[in-house]
Amino acid sequence: MAGKDAESFGFSEEALRGLHEFELRMPPAEKRRVAEAAEVTARPHYWGHRQRLRERFLAGGHAAMPEYELLELVLFNAVERIDVKPLAKALLATFGDLNGVVAAGEHRLLQVPGATPRIYLQLKIVEALAHRMARAQVIERSAIGSWEALMRYCRTVMAYRDTEQFRILFLDRRNVLVADEAQAKGTVDHVPVYPREVAKRALELNASAIILVHNHPSGDPTPSQADIDMTERIEAACQAIGVAVHDHVVIGKGAEASFRSLGLL
Repeated sequence: MAGKDAESFGFSEEALRGLHEFELRMPPAEKRRVAEAAEVTARPHYWGHRQRLRERFLAGGHAAMPEYELLELVLFNAVERIDVKPLAKALLATFGDLNGVVAAGEHRLLQVPGATPRIYLQLKIVEALAHRMARAQVIERSAIGSWEALMRYCRTVMAYRDTEQFRILFLDRRNVLVADEAQAKGTVDHVPVYPREVAKRALELNASAIILVHNHPSGDPTPSQADIDMTERIEAACQAIGVAVHDHVVIGKGAEASFRSLGLL
């Protein structure tokens, strides 16, 4: 450093040389301690948070962890380095709970400050895994004997969608679920369904019975008059080919409504 530059910082060249010589004489262990102390001082407040959170999850599981921490663990794979706790809390505040966050559509998700397409992708992967795991509990099993598992699967797949979806569960003569298919997607309060197509697909799969399922994005599973009319048309089309309609279930956010239980079938 030139003398003028050194003086501008308040140090003479001689003083700076003395400081440099002192650093050279400093023991290696002391140098490391000073360097580590400087590094700790420069670390952000969330330093080590990710590792601590991962260790807590592995040691104690998820039961004792609040939802925002579980969401943080998911976000770690999509966001590097920065503190994701504020984003996790913002997502939960926007969509209500983990179910709502994972099921959120891309457009709405990206409106949350800090959310990115990479985060959307990570959440869709989590959603796909949840759907596959729930489906594995019901496919090729008796729909009657595993009704609760079947309803859990339907809730997992449909309860938090922001548009209506119509699914058909196809059963064989033993009431074993042989296929589960989404027939149509609609708007927030309507989904187009064609009885002839439902009957045709049942014949293609050699199904003996079907269960109809659709969701109400409003969260209220109460069947509408349009739901009742549609079910009557589908039942008539299926009766003509010898296929029974066991039930029509409307999925809400916290409950479901069964047409058979309500005396509508």
